[in-house]
Amino acid sequence: MGDHKTESEKAVERMKRFIGDNIREPITAKSLAAAAGYSQYHAARIFKERTGYSPFEYIREQRLIRSALTLRRADAKAKVIDIAFDYVFDSHEGFTRAFTSVFGIPPKRFSSFPQPSDWIIPYHARIRHNNKWEESEMTEKTTVIFTQIVERPKRKLLLRRSKSADEYFSYCEEFGCVDDDSGNSIPWDIASKIKEALYEPVGVWLPYNMRPDGTGEYAHGIELPHDYAGPVPEGFELIDLPACKMLVFQGEPFDGACYDEAITSLWERIKVFNPVVYGYEYDDEAAPRMQLAPMGWRGYIEMRPVREIR
Repeated sequence: MGDHKTESEKAVERMKRFIGDNIREPITAKSLAAAAGYSQYHAARIFKERTGYSPFEYIREQRLIRSALTLRRADAKAKVIDIAFDYVFDSHEGFTRAFTSVFGIPPKRFSSFPQPSDWIIPYHARIRHNNKWEESEMTEKTTVIFTQIVERPKRKLLLRRSKSADEYFSYCEEFGCVDDDSGNSIPWDIASKIKEALYEPVGVWLPYNMRPDGTGEYAHGIELPHDYAGPVPEGFELIDLPACKMLVFQGEPFDGACYDEAITSLWERIKVFNPVVYGYEYDDEAAPRMQLAPMGWRGYIEMRPVREIR
């Protein structure tokens, strides 16, 4: 098979490769144009046409992604300012502002925040006519969704099934909410008190292979170790989940008043997201689709099982 890429596509690939190789060094428009083999003007133009953002927007994003990885892997005593300088930021303040605006959390807090919150692969959800993997209409609005593949071990899911609910509000109507300001369902509140939990409580959409007749699609529950032998609250049950990979989607931080808009926006983007681009395909029978409690500072988060394409 021949190489059917256009010369401009190859030039953009050369620029991306040059950026990756020099991400911790100053990169000028002149050096980037030399890597592309075009003039500075033409190199910047084709990069924007092919990717949807300018070379230096892309460079900034890549530096923030790499700095996030470094923060995760660094010794606890590593200084944020050192990592900022390593990735060519001029000051601690400038780096902190840029990092917080993208990830919704300051770098120091990010470095110590527990799993599953290291969302570090931005997916730009601006709909573009030249995107081969998304089919939608043009829009001027650009949002950023962070995606990550996470490993889930063999485990159990403690859940309270519904009779007919297919989403959060119909589930809460069926079971009621706790008497506080959280808005949590009673099953969610019970699940959150299980000390052996592997992660935080989740809302789940159960695939057909995990739904007995006469039960609803949506439920609340929590993931537990596969050898969990503790009590099962009344009305709950345990089901086995195999080890699998989950594709995590995290929307941008939002104001509490924009709760519905944040969730709806992410759902719309998930519909047109194709994991094949990243070498994965959905594996919906391996685990339920899951949602975490929406929190404005971290954005709305969903997870869906995937398997690697071989």
